Amino acid sequence: MAEQKATNVTWHAHTVTKAERWQGSGHKAAVLWFTGLSASGKSTVANAVDSLLNKMGKRTIVLDGDNIRMGLNKNLTFSAEDRAENIRRIGEVSKLFVSAGVISITAFISPYKADRDKVRALLEPGEFIEVFMDTSLELCEQRDPKGLYKKARAGLHKGMTGIDDPYEAPDKPELVLDGNSNKSVEELAQEVVAYLEKQGVLSV
Repeated sequence: MAEQKATNVTWHAHTVTKAERWQGSGHKAAVLWFTGLSASGKSTVANAVDSLLNKMGKRTIVLDGDNIRMGLNKNLTFSAEDRAENIRRIGEVSKLFVSAGVISITAFISPYKADRDKVRALLEPGEFIEVFMDTSLELCEQRDPKGLYKKARAGLHKGMTGIDDPYEAPDKPELVLDGNSNKSVEELAQEVVAYLEKQGVLSV
């Protein structure tokens, strides 16, 4: 975990509780943590889930890996240390959204299990929902919308997850989406929404 550098700071309790904010939202909140290889379909399905929930009147936000690195985390590289800091920051931001009664939908490769577990530890039981986008490396390479795998294979892009940097698949994710199947994006998104309904997240 990053070192606490600020001094003379004190945590201030909020007058409005998390439960009261959830009541105002009309539903509970949680972090949907999509993880998987680059081009596995994380962002696509995450945005489809966001759309479905929005149509249901739920309060949501999507935190996408590339978008976050263009703003909040634009000072970070893809080194192991900076990847850990990238995930730590997103975990803290996601926790804030949960406290505000917003379902936080994240889409990050987040290749290291230890980093994902640290985010889980920030949240209360049931608030961290790990969604593993289980798509084979072969299929991800076939898609390769950014051309990153091609560059990595040619030795032009170092630290590519799945090529010369490891991806540690979740041991016991709350939900596994089969990215190798013929299921549509809509069908995969519906699986996520069905899980949320089953777990009681979409009601108070």
